[in-house]
Amino acid sequence: MSTTERPPVEFLGNWDGQFIATAIHTGHDVRPDFAAELILPEADRLREEDPHTEEIGALIPARVIVNRSRFEVDLNRTREESVYRTSEEAWGLDVVRNPPLDEAVVAGSLAEYDAFYAELGRRLDAVADRGPFVLFDVHSYNHRRDGAGAAPAPDEESPEVNVGTGSVDHEQFGPVVETFMRSLRAAETSTGPLDVRENVRFRGRQLAAWTHARYPGRGLVLALEFKKTFMDEWTGEVDQARIDELARALAGTLPAVEGALRQAVVS
Repeated sequence: MSTTERPPVEFLGNWDGQFIATAIHTGHDVRPDFAAELILPEADRLREEDPHTEEIGALIPARVIVNRSRFEVDLNRTREESVYRTSEEAWGLDVVRNPPLDEAVVAGSLAEYDAFYAELGRRLDAVADRGPFVLFDVHSYNHRRDGAGAAPAPDEESPEVNVGTGSVDHEQFGPVVETFMRSLRAAETSTGPLDVRENVRFRGRQLAAWTHARYPGRGLVLALEFKKTFMDEWTGEVDQARIDELARALAGTLPAVEGALRQAVVS
């Protein structure tokens, strides 16, 4: 749980272009004052986080890596909902010792929330000034929730990559979304073509909504939920070769997406 060696958020890579990848749920660190309130077992917490998603986005030129756990502050929820105060706000999980949390602890998490969006906005303002951009909001999801020995969720309801576009302006950016999905499906992987579908399980949340509201006609967020076929969600064992394949597949979409983005009408 140590937070002494890493900053809450890292902004990495070259921000001179129009492509960004974020991994806002990959973090596992918590502040000491928040750690004192946590009762959720570490294994359960790790299972509900999105480890290794920063590696899937590692080949995108500009990157954002959040090292803080979503259980300290969830940057993909509204500010008011970003700190899990009750089990109802965390899928029935008992997260903290004595809800409601002390307001000083909550204030520390909200300060991190505000700092994240302030810095992201500062950087994206410069990107948007140059023209339309694409932000790949990289997440992952569990598909074996019934237990380590149980059957996984049916493939019909669990695509390898769920592309969330709930707040996207489809009139303007629909062709870019289609180009991205077509390009990602065409990627060569050891298991064959990727199963890429739109809004099957997830539609994107706060990061996408905030970006689309702040940069209408300029910002396109693709909220990507990768099924955890690249790791064992119960043991944490990682298939590094699969992560590397997914990273190459995502980065391989950039030439096609860049061409489609140029055709997008800028308001």
